[in-house]
Order: sequence, then structure tokens, then C-alpha cells
Amino acid sequence: MNSKNKIILHACCAICSGYPVSYLIDAGYSVTVYFYNPNIYPDTEYKKRLEAEKTLCSHFGVELIEGEYDRESFFNCAKGLENEPEKGKRCIECFKLRLEKTAQLAKEKGVENFTTSIVISPHKNFALLSSLGKEIAQKYNLNYVDIDFKKKDGFLKTNKISKDLGLYRQNYCGCEFALRQLPVKPAT
Repeated sequence: MNSKNKIILHACCAICSGYPVSYLIDAGYSVTVYFYNPNIYPDTEYKKRLEAEKTLCSHFGVELIEGEYDRESFFNCAKGLENEPEKGKRCIECFKLRLEKTAQLAKEKGVENFTTSIVISPHKNFALLSSLGKEIAQKYNLNYVDIDFKKKDGFLKTNKISKDLGLYRQNYCGCEFALRQLPVKPAT
């Protein structure tokens, strides 16, 4: 398969990447999943999400590359933005960090295309992520594939895949700053 048919899919979690993997395979791509998420806290949460991603990739028969769990990189990009609300400036810097690392991997592997599963979340801004992806792609002379995986019930499809496979389901984006902002559930 030539490099035009290969794609690196940055995966934020197995739930979000289930349908994108399926979609990209159906679209004729040879998919490699890149799990690079130094934002995830705590490390037990990271391990749960990584194990779920391994299960998903095994199910679809695609390669999984685990990026370095480099918390320092995340803290550097979030510095001064710790109190930003979810969907704020901290999230943008985190997206840039993960997309940049994905582009670097694609360049290193000789793969022309990359994208991210983050866009499937109804809580994430597709236009913003596409703009960031295209900007980073230009820097590396790559192609950011801007597919809105939410369309045509993509979010419902990805949830069905994760449910059918019994994948771990988280209740926050992953970063400790967002976790701190979750409403406290009353004791029963």
C-alpha cells in the first residue's frame, strides 16, 4: 500500500476512536492508531484507557503505537492555564501538543496523512481542531484529514462499538484540571 493510503489516527480514547478506525478502514486507509495522551491523569486512568485502546485495535486488526506518557510536556503546555475552564485556552494548547506529536510521528514513519478521534466528541469544536490540524500539517508538509466523525450518527456508532466490545468508559476528558472542575456528587 502506498503512503497516500496510510493514515495515523491520534486516539484520545477507545470510545472516541472506535468509529473513526472503522470509518477510515472502510474509506480504504491503512490505519495506524497513535495513543499519545500525556494529559491523562492519574496514571491508573491512563492505563485503563490504553488497555481499552489495545482491545479496540486488536478487534480491528490495526497497529497501535503508544506515545510516551510524558506528563512534563503536558504541564509545560498548560502552564498558566490551569484554571481555564473546559474548552478554554488550556484545551487548545493540549490539542496542539497532541496533534504536533502525531504529525511528527507521521513524518518519521513516512505517512502523509493524519487525523484525530478527538473530533467525534460532541463537546469538541470540529472547526477549531481542523484548523489546528491543517496548520500543523502545513508545517510538516503533510495532509491533515479533516473528517467530522460526528456526522451521520458517528457518536452513536462509536458508543455502540465500545459497548459491544465492553470497553472502559471514562467520565471526563482526562486532564487533572478538568477533573477538579467536575461537580461533586452528593453522598448517598
